Amino acid sequence: MSPVTEVNFEVVDPENADLRELITFLDEELKMRYPHETIYVVDFEDPKVKEMTFVVAYLNGKPVGCGGLRPLDYIGIEIATMELKRFYVDSSYRKMGIATNMLLFLEEQALAAGFKEIRLETGIKQPEAIALYVKHGYQPIDLFGPYIGDPDSLCYGKIL
Repeated sequence: MSPVTEVNFEVVDPENADLRELITFLDEELKMRYPHETIYVVDFEDPKVKEMTFVVAYLNGKPVGCGGLRPLDYIGIEIATMELKRFYVDSSYRKMGIATNMLLFLEEQALAAGFKEIRLETGIKQPEAIALYVKHGYQPIDLFGPYIGDPDSLCYGKIL
């Protein structure tokens, strides 16, 4: 049996301990690549965080990845658009198809909720993330929202 078939994706609350731990690991990894001020976190104190969909990937019961979707309401972006946020797979579990399957799972969640587009921001120092998104049909788009003017940011979008 391949490792990918042993991965389960669970939609979790923002307070989920596994989600929070994985996001901490993601932040630590990003701080090694970028200046701290260019890391775009999710404010878990913001009441709007309840509008987000979070998922944790479990491999044989162990949390190994996470991701989130946030409805976008920036000027000029229709509400039918979600933003992929805090997408991460622990480095020990990469190249096993977990990120691909988690991305597809989140796309299904967006469609089921009535959203038609996903946008995302990633950094110029994350070629593995860029390759994943391009491989799955995400196209470069103009920087949007808080990313406008950030020289370390790249944005991508996909119509579902």
